[in-house]
Amino acid sequence: MNNKCLEKLEYNHVLEILCSFAKTYIGKNKCKSLKPSNNANYLLEQTYEAYNLICRNGNIPISEIDNIDILIKNLESNFSLDACDLLKLTHILKTSRELKEYFCFDNSDYNLISNYFSDLYINKQLEKEITDKILDENTISDNASIKLKSIRKSQKDLSLQIKNKLNSIVHSNTYSKYLQDTIVTIKNERYVIPVKEEYRGQIKGFVHEISASGSTVFIEPLSVFELNNELNNLKADEQIEILKILEDLSKKFNLITNELKNNVFLIGEIDFIFSKASFSKSINGIKPEINKDKFINLISARHPLIDKNKVVPIDISIGKNYSSLIITGPNTGGKTVALKTTGLLLLMAYSGLLIPANERSSIYVFDNIFADIGDEQSIAESLSTFSSHMLNIIEITKCVSNNSLVLLDELRFWY
Repeated sequence: MNNKCLEKLEYNHVLEILCSFAKTYIGKNKCKSLKPSNNANYLLEQTYEAYNLICRNGNIPISEIDNIDILIKNLESNFSLDACDLLKLTHILKTSRELKEYFCFDNSDYNLISNYFSDLYINKQLEKEITDKILDENTISDNASIKLKSIRKSQKDLSLQIKNKLNSIVHSNTYSKYLQDTIVTIKNERYVIPVKEEYRGQIKGFVHEISASGSTVFIEPLSVFELNNELNNLKADEQIEILKILEDLSKKFNLITNELKNNVFLIGEIDFIFSKASFSKSINGIKPEINKDKFINLISARHPLIDKNKVVPIDISIGKNYSSLIITGPNTGGKTVALKTTGLLLLMAYSGLLIPANERSSIYVFDNIFADIGDEQSIAESLSTFSSHMLNIIEITKCVSNNSLVLLDELRFWY
């Protein structure tokens, strides 16, 4: 379809609105690049099925997904993923499962979209395992493995032992007068106590930090040195065990990389199709009849970019009894809007978007649509010059065929 025509008829403004209905980056990209097609009947039927499904089951359960291309490459290279990346892949599985459940009924009336749902791969067991073991991107569950649970219990017990020893120091009559505060804190991942600088020699141990004012030193008493070492060893063991858990989970995802890639594709397609359906629903769109007799009959057609509370519906008929139509009337009488409405609704229908008109409306799929429309009322451009009108008309005459629709505005310029 002629790009100038798309601009003149403000087709891109429709795409901007359409994009707002997409949830995923794939869906948004497909909406932005949507172009009119000669396969309009198929596309309209597909959108109409999605439209009916929304009316039946409500909005589709879909949300943004991450681009997992790099994650898939890492898996295929046998690299382990971190918790955050594993959750991203799990979200793909969760979205796929919810979409499949959304479509889980007698779907014989949805032949054009059913494959998108039936081809989705689901793995409830792996999905549950991930969500059970990874609580969030920074937290692995204690129950992720028996060993991890044991290590963390030992950490908890040892931490309590260390804090009890240090509390006995900070609350003792002997040492409390040397302390800046009667608290136990952590510096450099080791338990310490805050000692007044002038008494730092009274408590034997290792200085880990000095306050900005220099009045406080944080000392690790010798009595807890070995216990702190043991605790840090347990923390190291914890990290090693977590890496093993993540490695094991990554291997399970490595077995289904093709399924994940296909799911991402299908989710993007579903999002795109249902974005068109949701947009169509928002404008009270209908599926027009597509005829083979080269005529247009738009009944109560409404321009989709004009406030629905202010737009004036129009009837446009051409092609049955006459092949040319001249619209006359005063300035600001709606002539340009009538032309734009006709052209834009056809472009929308060719793109698989239901159109705001009466259900008895009928359209023909032209090979091409050409437009030379004055832009006094355009949202996108300022007024075109006489020269640009002339060049546009010349270009149209070179490209037009007997299966084209030509929309010309302000014909008085050519008398």
